[in-house]
Amino acid sequence: MKPTSEPSPAPQNSRRRWFAGLAALGGLGLVAAQVPARGWGRQGALDPQERARRLDYRIGRLVTDVGGTPDQKDRLVAIAAAARTDLRPLGEQARQARQRGLELLAAPVIDRAALEQQRLLQMQAADARSRRILQAMADAAEVLTPEQRVKAAERLKARMQHRQGG
Repeated sequence: MKPTSEPSPAPQNSRRRWFAGLAALGGLGLVAAQVPARGWGRQGALDPQERARRLDYRIGRLVTDVGGTPDQKDRLVAIAAAARTDLRPLGEQARQARQRGLELLAAPVIDRAALEQQRLLQMQAADARSRRILQAMADAAEVLTPEQRVKAAERLKARMQHRQGG
């Protein structure tokens, strides 16, 4: 069998296709930015009471699995609730930043300096969220005994492996 040496034809209108793909991605981003966070199988965002109930349930399961006490559960719920309260405005800021970024990308003239400024703001917000989450994790770890922390880490590792299909 003889290999063909004919070059494949160059794609027609590759620039137009590239811009169409970029526009499609931007359109998906605009649609995603308009969709509110929803619970599984629910028609609207979770109300604060339902979020608190789910948080209490999940932490209760973790504490039970590691052999914790009701006092530890109460302390962990308080840490998580405080972190959630602190993170809520940061999440709103992130949503607004994404919206602003999309507006900048949809503008007739692309302002690269404004896009870079927006990127810096988003990175600062992500750093603030990351710091607050780490603080809550360290506070929660201090509530548990070293043995309980090992059990919790093993449980979380198993969940991560399950989610990754391994």
